[in-house]
Amino acid sequence: MKIVIPGGTGQVGGVLRRALGAAGHEVVVIGRSSGVRWDGRTIGAWAEEVDGADVVINLAGRSVSCRYTRENLDEMMRSRVESARVVGEAIARAGKPPKVWLQMSTATIYAHRFDAPNDEATGVIGGHEEGVPGYWAFSVEIAKNWEAELERADTPRTRKVAMRAAMVMSPDRGGVFDYLSWLARLGLGGAVAGGRQYVSWIHDDDFVRAVALLIREPIEGAVNLAAPEPLPQKDFMRELREAWGRPVGLPATRWMAEIGAFAIRSDTELLLKSRRVVPGRLNEAGFEFHFPKWGAAAQNLVERRR
Repeated sequence: MKIVIPGGTGQVGGVLRRALGAAGHEVVVIGRSSGVRWDGRTIGAWAEEVDGADVVINLAGRSVSCRYTRENLDEMMRSRVESARVVGEAIARAGKPPKVWLQMSTATIYAHRFDAPNDEATGVIGGHEEGVPGYWAFSVEIAKNWEAELERADTPRTRKVAMRAAMVMSPDRGGVFDYLSWLARLGLGGAVAGGRQYVSWIHDDDFVRAVALLIREPIEGAVNLAAPEPLPQKDFMRELREAWGRPVGLPATRWMAEIGAFAIRSDTELLLKSRRVVPGRLNEAGFEFHFPKWGAAAQNLVERRR
């Protein structure tokens, strides 16, 4: 197949590029700084790659690994909404549109909660939960607007899927696993603010296989791309430390986490929001995870990283 990946220059794009290329597909990356060039908001010559493609996987959007200033939040919103809109326009204009459009979304769309997992059918969409910073609601609005552009696009000949992805764990440099491993190896990977908040994740092998299933099967709408067993942050980090052979991880209070996030130019929402997400629709489709449990997944990633 010919698979076009707008925004495919980041960590997740790298995971897909390698796997899809190794499987014999033609992979075309559209990016601001490499691949076929675009600006992420207007139709250009890049749209010719969409016409005649079999699949479009849109990953475009400003990284969430930054300080959540008003400027950065606004850019997160613009980059996601505008890129989804213009990809939809390119598909709508195509003489031979792709059969499938997989649009990246995020598990952050669900509410900060501890009591029950969020699947696609019964999950609670977040926005204004009690006891959390008000600006967290903006991340949910970004996700909702992202998915709204997908739904709004007039592409009747193209099946559309919103991929509500949890953190994709790969051994690549610069990804979330790399950062968490750095903390664990320094002895800093303990519980943050008590560590009760849930961490949802998916191993890169399962992410690629889930994407292949969504290309192959007649599934539409929102799909959670997350391992079936999210776990509290304190347990998540303990199992990661065990994989690295680090028995001790210093805990951090909320204010310590704020200082650390400021130092690395990130935001505490990424550490403190409880994302308890499970793959209801993947399970219904008969998807079998190679790495359903974090301990085994972490061990595999560490071995590949060494």
